[in-house]
Amino acid sequence: MEGKVTDSLNKPLELANIILINSETNALESFAISDPNGEYKVAIKKNSSYNLQVSYIGMANYSQLIKTEESDISKDFILYENNVLDAVELTYEMPVVVKGDTLVYDADSFKTGTERKLEDVLKNLPGVEINDDGEIEVEGKAVTKLMVEGKDFFDGDSKIASKNIPSSAVDKVEILKNYAEIGQLSSVQNNQDNIAINIKLKKGKDKFWFGTVTAGAGDSPVENLHLFQPKLFYYSPSYSINVIGDLNNIGEQAFTQRDFWNFSGGFKKPSGKSGTSISLGNNNLGFLQLQNNRAKDINTEFAAINASYSPNKKTDYSGFAILTNSEIELQENNSTQYIDQGLGIPDENTEKNTFQTSNLAIGKFTVKHKPNLNNQLDYEVLGRITEEDQDQNYLSSVIGQIDQNEDVETYNISQNLNYYYTLDDKNIFAFEAQHVIKNEDPFYNAILENNLNYQSTAIGLGLVTTESNFNLAQERKVKSNQLDAKLDYWNILNIKSDLNFTLGAIYSNQKFDSEIFQFIENSIFYPTPMINDGLDYNDTDYTFTDLYLGMHYRLKTGKFTISPGFTAHAYNSKNTQFGTDYSDSFFKLLPD
Repeated sequence: MEGKVTDSLNKPLELANIILINSETNALESFAISDPNGEYKVAIKKNSSYNLQVSYIGMANYSQLIKTEESDISKDFILYENNVLDAVELTYEMPVVVKGDTLVYDADSFKTGTERKLEDVLKNLPGVEINDDGEIEVEGKAVTKLMVEGKDFFDGDSKIASKNIPSSAVDKVEILKNYAEIGQLSSVQNNQDNIAINIKLKKGKDKFWFGTVTAGAGDSPVENLHLFQPKLFYYSPSYSINVIGDLNNIGEQAFTQRDFWNFSGGFKKPSGKSGTSISLGNNNLGFLQLQNNRAKDINTEFAAINASYSPNKKTDYSGFAILTNSEIELQENNSTQYIDQGLGIPDENTEKNTFQTSNLAIGKFTVKHKPNLNNQLDYEVLGRITEEDQDQNYLSSVIGQIDQNEDVETYNISQNLNYYYTLDDKNIFAFEAQHVIKNEDPFYNAILENNLNYQSTAIGLGLVTTESNFNLAQERKVKSNQLDAKLDYWNILNIKSDLNFTLGAIYSNQKFDSEIFQFIENSIFYPTPMINDGLDYNDTDYTFTDLYLGMHYRLKTGKFTISPGFTAHAYNSKNTQFGTDYSDSFFKLLPD
């Protein structure tokens, strides 16, 4: 069934509710919301009977009993202002209520009885989807933050919330469109793509522990199987605690590589819109994305805790800690046969066995202090420690055996300090600063069987060729130090336009030490001066700075926003390598 909803003046009504209730079971059968043109489309079953309800805030409800047949139905509705009622008796709770930019879904109206987790409830809501990565999308836009009772759930990560909060605890789902993290900046920033979700809990679930504990055991021809997944939650007006655990060897990964980088990627850079982009990079091995159908064996351990505390209405403390361990075993066998023997390429059989181990720890602490509507101070610190190791054993019928080992240890500390000050209705100031310290120690070792295939290359590199194996290694150390800060000033000209001035600076320094060497059989390092023309040892110091000043104008006209502007940059870079200094300074004027 499809059609259009208008008012008495034939103007389309956006966000009108069209509800079909099965007249036999009294269950919500189908639901739709009208678009900006007032048009709607709702699914119906053949040869069925429905109680149709059409509603819009400020308008009188429309109700009708309809019976469907074999063909589609086209039906328009005209709603009239509801200004003659002295009292309203609520006999049915609306599945969806529209409050400005907020949609409030009544969760029970969309439950079928088979839901276990929050994601099962969300899948039933019109316009809400769970994508292949487990992220929540509303009308095709990714949800940027998820809260429970107004408090961030594990830093607002939507995937952890959707897969762990039990459906029985969910009362209302609030979709917050045009969501502004900083209320003071909502009038001077474009938030049309920002969507947040707030989960309201059922009465009684907000003042005691609730959750689920899943446990299982079994047997297989290879090993005994086990599964233990506690998920416990506590919410009260002043504080909350969330505990999630996962211990299993059945191939389920509670924490993937995507999840890890979502949590540990740091914070949004102050210079993100300045026109300058500089990345510190990373040397992580990145093998946590495998699933049980792509690996021989997976063992995972995962524990996480999230807590928040509000001593008063002006101050909020929150934080989380995540620990995870993963052990993965892979095996790959290949056989290659060449039909054309004239090519002179021998057939090859290979076997590769890979063993991967990772230990990750992430912690974050946040303080938000808002003494009044004109002042807000935020401080965040995030720490990350990783240990990753990968061993590969490769056996070829042509080139022999190759053993490889990679391991990396990393620690990272990121800090954010933000202050927002509203002088009056026309003047707003914002200061944002971020500091990152990062240390990485990647190591690579390869042991190649000494045979004729490698002799010419080994001689050219200056390796000792009398060894039974070529045992080569590369050791690197990377130290990073980065400071990113800016000061913004907005002058609000009128309700539709404003001017923004930005003064910012970036300082980034990286020290990179690298050495390639050969082990000989008596375990003494053997330097290889022939490698890379004698440059087997590389000690590099790189510094980059950017001082910038920007001016931006914003004009809102109808559905369009015009934002011309420019940023002037003074760049400087200095690179010290092999005892030689290289430097460069230049200016750039970049339009928005």
